[in-house]
Amino acid sequence: MFEKYKVDNLQALIVNYITAGFCSYLFLETDFSLNYILKSDWLYHSMYIGALFIIIFNFYAFGIQKAGVAVTTVANRMSLIIPVCAALILYPEENTFTLIKGIAFFLALTGIYLSSTKAGKLSFDKKYLWLIILVFVGQGISDSIFNDFVQKFPNEGNYLFFMVLFFMASISGILILSGRSIRTRSPLQLKSIFWGVIFGIPNFFSLVFLLKALGSISSSIVFPLVGMGVVISSSLIGLLLFQEKLTRSNWIGILLSICAIYIFSY
Repeated sequence: MFEKYKVDNLQALIVNYITAGFCSYLFLETDFSLNYILKSDWLYHSMYIGALFIIIFNFYAFGIQKAGVAVTTVANRMSLIIPVCAALILYPEENTFTLIKGIAFFLALTGIYLSSTKAGKLSFDKKYLWLIILVFVGQGISDSIFNDFVQKFPNEGNYLFFMVLFFMASISGILILSGRSIRTRSPLQLKSIFWGVIFGIPNFFSLVFLLKALGSISSSIVFPLVGMGVVISSSLIGLLLFQEKLTRSNWIGILLSICAIYIFSY
C-alpha cells in the first residue's frame, strides 16, 4: 500500500513506531518513572531490539532494491532458524527436539522457500550476498533477543517494555532520517503520518500477541508458526487484493506450510 500511494517508507515507519509506543503507554497498568526504566534489567533488551527494528528494515528495503524481492523475503523468513536454534540450546527444558518436530520444521522451511519464490528459483547479483546475510542474521538476532526477554522476565511490565522498545526504534529512525535529509531534502508528508498510524496499531498488537504466544508455547514452535502464517496470509492477501499471480511452486509451498502448521499444532 505504501508503494501504491507513494508513501515515504522511513517517515511512515517512524510514525508507526511512535504510534505503537503510544498504544503501549495507553495499556500501562501502573505508573512508572524514568528512574525505574533506567534501573530495569530488561532495558538493554528493549534498546537493542528497537535499534534493530529500524536497521533491519533499511537492510530489507535496500535488499529488495538491489537483490530482489524473492531472495530478500526468503532471507528474512528463513531467519527463524536462528531463534529456534538459540532456544533449543539456551532453553532445552522448554524446547525439546523430536523427530516429528524436525519433520515439521523441514516442511516449514521448504514451504516458506517455495511460497516466497517464483518457480522455486532464486537468482540475484552475488555482490549483494553480504546484504542478504545481514537481513538473515539481523532478523534472527532480533527475534532471539525478544525471546530471551520473554524467558528471563516473564512477570515484568510488558507494555512498559514495548513502550521503550518502540520509542527507541522511532528515535533511531529519526536519526537515520536526519542523516538522509542532509543529503536529499524530503519534507514530512501528511500521508506518511496517516499511513504510519494505520500501520502502527496492528504492529503493536502483533508484538503483544507474539509475546503472549512465546510465554505459553515452546518458542521452537512459535517462530515457525509465525513465519508460515505470515507467508500464507501475505500470499493470499496479494492474490485477493493486489491480483498477484501465484505459481505452482507457490501453491505447493502454501500446502506444505499448512501441513507443517497441522503437525506443529497437534
